[in-house]
Amino acid sequence: MSDLCESKNGESVESTDVQRWSALLAQLSVERLTDRFLDRVLRVPGYDSIPVPGSEIRRTGAASFAALIRGLQQGSESVEGRAERLAIATDVGVSRARAGVPIESLMTAIRLDFSILWGELTSIAEEADAALLVRHTDRVWHIVDSYASQTQSTYMAERQRMQYEASSLRQGYVATLFGEVGPSAEMLGHIAGELQLAENAPLSVAVAIGEDVAALRIVIASTAHRGAEIFTHHLGGGLVAFWPNDDRPGSAIQEAALQIGRLRCGLVGFVPGLARLAESARIARDLASLLTADDGEALTVTRAWARMARLRLGESGLPITADLDAALAHCGAVERARLIEAVQAYLSTGSIASSAEVLFCHRNTLMNRLRRFTEVTGIDVTVPQQAARLVVAWA
Repeated sequence: MSDLCESKNGESVESTDVQRWSALLAQLSVERLTDRFLDRVLRVPGYDSIPVPGSEIRRTGAASFAALIRGLQQGSESVEGRAERLAIATDVGVSRARAGVPIESLMTAIRLDFSILWGELTSIAEEADAALLVRHTDRVWHIVDSYASQTQSTYMAERQRMQYEASSLRQGYVATLFGEVGPSAEMLGHIAGELQLAENAPLSVAVAIGEDVAALRIVIASTAHRGAEIFTHHLGGGLVAFWPNDDRPGSAIQEAALQIGRLRCGLVGFVPGLARLAESARIARDLASLLTADDGEALTVTRAWARMARLRLGESGLPITADLDAALAHCGAVERARLIEAVQAYLSTGSIASSAEVLFCHRNTLMNRLRRFTEVTGIDVTVPQQAARLVVAWA
C-alpha cells in the first residue's frame, strides 16, 4: 500500500512539475525578450555597424525566442521543433554571413539568447521554483546550444558559398584578360576594380609548365595563408601566376616573388599594367618552355634573351645555323670541337687572356683558333655584331 502511495505521490510531483514549468514558460513575453536582446546585441562588436536594419534583427530575434519557448514547452525534442529552429537558424546564418557579420560576433549574439531567456525565467520564478529551475537548466541550455550550432553551420556553409562565388567571378574576369580579343578600356578598368588592382600598377607574371607547376602552386597556397592573393590562370598547358609588385620588406607578396624567382618557371618581373599582362604571360610561357635540365631557377628575358631570340627566329623559318653547320662540317671532328670550344669560351668571357686561362692554353693558341674559325665560317667573333649571331645560334 505504501509503495502505491509513493508511486502516486511521485506521479503527482511530476505532474505538478510539468504544470508549474508550463506556467513559467507561459509568462515569458517574446516582445520583452526581444527588446532586451536588441538592447544588448547592438553593443556587440561587429553588430554595432553592420548593414542589417534593426527591424530585421528584431524579426529574427522574435522568431528565435518564440521557437525556443515552443521547444521548451515540449516534453522532449520533436522533429517539428528542430525543423522550426533550423529554418530560423538558416535565415539568421545566411543573412548575417551576407551582411559580413564576423562569426565571433554572431555566436556571441546567439548565446545572449540563453542569458536573456534564463534571466527572464529566474525573474518571474518564486523561491519555491528553485529546484524546478535546476532540473530544467540542461534542457534550456541544450535547446539554445543546438540552435547556436545550427546557425553556425549555416553561416559557415554560406561563407564558403560566397567565397566560391567570388572566386568564380574573379576567375571569369582573369580569363577575360587572356582572351583572344583583349578587353576594352572600359572593361579593363572594371576588371581592375574587381581584382582590387590599380589598372596601371606594375605587375609580375610567372608561368610554370609540366612537373614544375606543383612547386608554383605551393608558393601560391602559402601566400594565401598569409592573407595575400596571387592570381592564376591556365594558359597553353601552363599555370600563369601574376601579382602586383610589392617592394615592402617582409610582405607576403615580396617573399612569394623571391620564392618564385628560385623556381623553375618563366618570369617577367615588370609588366606595366593589366593591358600588357597577356602579352607578358605569353613571353613567360615561352621562357618556361626554354628551361633545360641545367636550369634551377626562373628564366627571365635578361638571362635567356639569346634562347628567346633563337626561338623567335626558328618560328619565322630562318635557317640561323644552317650555313654555320655546313661550314664547320668541312673541318675534322677534333678541329671542329676545338674551334667551337675556343669561340664559346671567348663569347662567355670577352677576353683572350681569360678564355685561354679557362681552356688551359696559350693566348696565341686561342687567337689562332679564333682566326681559323673566321676563315672557315666568315664570322669574326671579335666584332660584336657578328658575335651576337653566334650567341643566338648556340643559345
